[in-house]
Amino acid sequence: MTLSLLLSCTLMLAAKIEVHGHRGARAAMPENSLPAFEYAIGVGVDVLELDVAVTKDDVLVVSHDPEMNPSHCVGPAGAPRLIREMTFAQLQAWDCGAKQNPDFPKQKTIPGTRVPTLDAVFALAKRGNFHFNVETKIFPHRPSVAPEPERFAELMLAMIRKHKLEQRVIVQSFDFRTLKAMRRLAPEIRLSALLAFPLQDWVASAREAGATIVSPHFKLVTPEKVKVAHEAGLQVVPWTANTVAEWEPLVAAGPDAIISDDPAALIEYLKLKKLK
Repeated sequence: MTLSLLLSCTLMLAAKIEVHGHRGARAAMPENSLPAFEYAIGVGVDVLELDVAVTKDDVLVVSHDPEMNPSHCVGPAGAPRLIREMTFAQLQAWDCGAKQNPDFPKQKTIPGTRVPTLDAVFALAKRGNFHFNVETKIFPHRPSVAPEPERFAELMLAMIRKHKLEQRVIVQSFDFRTLKAMRRLAPEIRLSALLAFPLQDWVASAREAGATIVSPHFKLVTPEKVKVAHEAGLQVVPWTANTVAEWEPLVAAGPDAIISDDPAALIEYLKLKKLK
């Protein structure tokens, strides 16, 4: 093989972009549900992206919001909505599949869909070689909605180790306290710093969090920022882009992965671009 051909092949390999199914595949199935994750696995995602909250009895459950969202979940009249104030048994009274999320007109309703445990989602690992990108739902200004960061990290690590997924899990958060706690407990676990504000320094934020991945909102991504992050040894995984108009500039910027509510469509798009 000539040097020029070798360099060309290396560039082609570097250009491949992974797909993270946001909340499984929110555009197609009830978000953060077992049907959504099974669908995402079926269409070939590289990574299942999900969110984790903790019940009153310290069960890790998969939910984006720390409280049950009435836009797409239905529960008993007068029941508490904050997950941290419910036992897992109480949480199972909520149906999060009977109502279509109004933001996703193609989403299929599946009445009777319950909030799954992280244990049940990790049990899907045997179905393929995909990874998991797990966000800790914890907020410095709302301490009542989650355990202390150290306890949250301990619960997460115990579940990761139960399923022997140390090499297949990324822990991400906007609140870097859980990332720092996980770094102290298990430095082998990959960490991702979620970013939402234009003035955040990506490299400095990653260093603060102890992360090797930065995950900015897709509108913040530019080729220049990606280049600086890559030069610092960081991967770039923007969230959450769902249309061709949003994917085009992202692909041009050269991220390592894209988080999307519509992973099936993103995979087809990347295949057409020879990036998958």
